[in-house]
Amino acid sequence: MDLQTLTYIVVGFTFALYIGIAIWARAGSTKDFYVAGGGIHPVHNGMATAADWMSAASFISMAGLIALSYGGYGGSVFLMGWTGGYVILAMLLAPYLRKYGKFTVPEFIGDRFYSNSARAVAVICLIICSVTYVIGQMKGVGVAFSRFLEVDYDTGLYVGMTIVFFYAVLGGMKGITYTQIAQYCVLILAYTIPAIFISFQLTGNPIPQLGLGSTLAGTDVYLLDRLDMVVTDLGFKEYTTNVRLSGLNMFAYTASLMIGTAGLPHVIIRFFTVPKVKDARTSAGWALVFIAILYTTAPAVAGMARLNLMQTIEPEPGQYLAYDERPDWFKNWETTGLLQYEDKNGDGLIQYSADPATNEMVKVDNDIMVLANPEIAKLPNWVIALVAAGGLAAALSTAAGLLLAISSAISHDLLKGMIAPNISEKAELNASRAAMAVAIAGAGYLGLNPPGFAAGTVALAFGLAASSIFPALMMGIFSKKVSKEGAIAGMVAGISVTLFYVFQHKGIMFIPGTAFLGDTPANWFMGIEPNAFGVVGAIVNFAVAYGVSAVTAPPPEEVQELVESIRIPAGAEAASDH
Repeated sequence: MDLQTLTYIVVGFTFALYIGIAIWARAGSTKDFYVAGGGIHPVHNGMATAADWMSAASFISMAGLIALSYGGYGGSVFLMGWTGGYVILAMLLAPYLRKYGKFTVPEFIGDRFYSNSARAVAVICLIICSVTYVIGQMKGVGVAFSRFLEVDYDTGLYVGMTIVFFYAVLGGMKGITYTQIAQYCVLILAYTIPAIFISFQLTGNPIPQLGLGSTLAGTDVYLLDRLDMVVTDLGFKEYTTNVRLSGLNMFAYTASLMIGTAGLPHVIIRFFTVPKVKDARTSAGWALVFIAILYTTAPAVAGMARLNLMQTIEPEPGQYLAYDERPDWFKNWETTGLLQYEDKNGDGLIQYSADPATNEMVKVDNDIMVLANPEIAKLPNWVIALVAAGGLAAALSTAAGLLLAISSAISHDLLKGMIAPNISEKAELNASRAAMAVAIAGAGYLGLNPPGFAAGTVALAFGLAASSIFPALMMGIFSKKVSKEGAIAGMVAGISVTLFYVFQHKGIMFIPGTAFLGDTPANWFMGIEPNAFGVVGAIVNFAVAYGVSAVTAPPPEEVQELVESIRIPAGAEAASDH
């Protein structure tokens, strides 16, 4: 069976599965829509959280970033940041927010800081972070469709929007949760099966995590040593020791991703869906296990994909592949525009080097590395089709979670919480579905007209969450003295300084011509790149919040007692029954 037919069958089957689950798990109440009825088993919630978390950036882009842009070792910022955030989430946020027992992050912030203004600011921060993040998911859907289903980008995006609309609007969090469990199974199989094949091909070891540190099959040369030799021969930096710009920048980037993870609202609301306080921490632990399966595989996928790519183009040192003899995978990706060749010296050979003046591989997009890897390695068509389904599952699962966070903020926090507090449950449920539909339409528009999307857009979302929501939650749980004025000023200052820094160096959402200082290390504050600046914004948030709180009235006594009741284990079981 040809690849396109097989891909349609595999992707069509997964879409039918998602729609079937949505019909089965239709939300019948606002509690079903917002928190899946609060009865999800911790293991199931951990699996759904993993799917919610592992976006197109994790599935499609991360290994490409490690393989190409960050040169191996520099890519550890993503592995440590995105997984380390779950440790913070499990230990410092999830159980306390579940004990509080409300539906949304802005609702907690509004109650803890005894202010609808604080709630409104939290809603604005949530929408800014989530919209920034959802752009990448919509783009991922379009890219995967355009290559594997051989339709144009716009058509692919419309199909993806329709699928998300069906199960997200119909089922809310309940439908999304059970759909994400299925999507996790699809994406993890799609990621690990090709990795197992390729690891066995290259090293004879079927476990990718071990294969990365093994010798190449039939030789005594280690895979990473061979990769270092290949990339340095072409003028690139050594793969295994290439630090991302500086040690301080590496630290800032990792910290920003870590606390941004713990502050992203679509991740946090997942822990409102479990029955008990203890289950929130347990499900965070399971989520970390399920995430680690992919995240420990990613370095192997990155290294092996980079080696296969290099050795395809340059089979032997100084012996380059003729363009007329390029393999089918090369031709397929050329048609997408994500892979481009320019014969600069007219010899008809594909010369790939670090020198821009002589490099004829003028574009090798990070996002092709995972998706093209099975084709480069000449794996069976069913494996390639499975990868397409996995990439779509990753993008759709995270998009659904983000869109639910946006719609919940609009319907529950703005409408129910501030504008029309006496609205009936049925009317709120209908408003939630309408808000979800509007959010999907908005996300689709941004996907069709992306503001200069780059892989860094996703990292920016984490920086914005790190600088605004995470500090407010931490101070709300662990400090009785932070006042509403302090919290509001902190959130505004944190997200503002982060956005200002990004606007100055990268432009407004990466629109060309809007940057004032230029995106170069010489113009960066202490050498910290814009996508890593969230940790500085968080420091500003904390400092402003505590400074303003010191000169304003302390929180009322009942609010201080609320903080105590959230933190102290006594009575936790009773609270978990709410």
